[in-house]
Amino acid sequence: MKVHINLLLVVFLIVAARCTQKTSSSSENENTTEASETYTMDDFKTMKKIDSHVHIYTEGTTIMDLARDYNFRLLDISVDVPSYPAVEKQVAIRAKHHADEPDLIAFSTAFTLTGWDSEDWADRVIDQLSKDFEKGANSVKIWKNIGMEAKDKDGNLIMIDDPKFDQVFKFIKDQGKVLLSHAGEPKNCWLPLDSMTVKNDYNYFKSHPQYHMYLHPELPSYEDQIKARDNMLAKNTDIPFVAVHMASLEWSVDEAAKFLDRFPNASLDLAERVSHTQYQSQQDREKVRNFFIKYQDRILYATDFGQKEETDLEDLKKYMMEVWLNDWAYFNTEEMVKVPQLDDPVKGLALPKQVVDKLYRTNAEKIFVNAWKEN
Repeated sequence: MKVHINLLLVVFLIVAARCTQKTSSSSENENTTEASETYTMDDFKTMKKIDSHVHIYTEGTTIMDLARDYNFRLLDISVDVPSYPAVEKQVAIRAKHHADEPDLIAFSTAFTLTGWDSEDWADRVIDQLSKDFEKGANSVKIWKNIGMEAKDKDGNLIMIDDPKFDQVFKFIKDQGKVLLSHAGEPKNCWLPLDSMTVKNDYNYFKSHPQYHMYLHPELPSYEDQIKARDNMLAKNTDIPFVAVHMASLEWSVDEAAKFLDRFPNASLDLAERVSHTQYQSQQDREKVRNFFIKYQDRILYATDFGQKEETDLEDLKKYMMEVWLNDWAYFNTEEMVKVPQLDDPVKGLALPKQVVDKLYRTNAEKIFVNAWKEN
């Protein structure tokens, strides 16, 4: 009788263990499912988001108003472009927007290469940046004119790894600010128009032949631009760094991954380069999806929207909604998304919610600390 009781006890314990294991396994599966759930198109308006790359050159508030309506905050980026307002004026406009709505908009500054050949160039730049930081700027943008346009007194192009920049970059790091870099251009820039992979590059370089490097073989190559940027980072490995426009490595998520692996303090923004990942998705969707998942802590959502005095505001609003909604569908659903930059539709990546949260908000909050403040 005792043997039978012991046998029954053993059977009971085995069954109980199996039930416990099954319950634990079910719980783990539920957690995994929950962690991998995706957002829907209905979530677009309600989810808090950050667009980490816009340009507002006017006191007009169209971009800001639409951003608030759709739960976006903004990083408004200054840039040293000859045809745009002077950097000083850009900073004044952005500082005013930031002061009026600090919970909505943060901003960067920039510097010019005016007086590059003078011995005190770096000191004057640092003095200007110091004043801009006091006004609220949280970052500094360097543009493609370095490496593609600006020259010294001897007619040589100024490259971003020039030692003369080192003092400026050290100051930015020591002030706890972020360096933003637009180095070079998409690789399409060095191809003939009819070989370009996306329509937005075709349209841009057709309209801006001065930046279409295929037409200017006398200037540094694509590889020269990337090498100079990477040389600069190798000297400044501890500076918080955002390589805008996907680090000009938009043509290959494999190359973008190598860049992120080499420079652990660097991140990428997606401004005007989502179409390039969509093009790659058409070739190998899983590779692109895995890239966003693996590097989910290093990528910022961004658009490159711009508003000037002469901008048609209705066209701007229409364009903003088209881009925002197409991008949201691409990152969050498995829908076939028709985008203007490609002839054929692209299947969405259906990224997990936690990846989208980082892409659209928390990565920017970690990089640009306390950039958006409550009124």
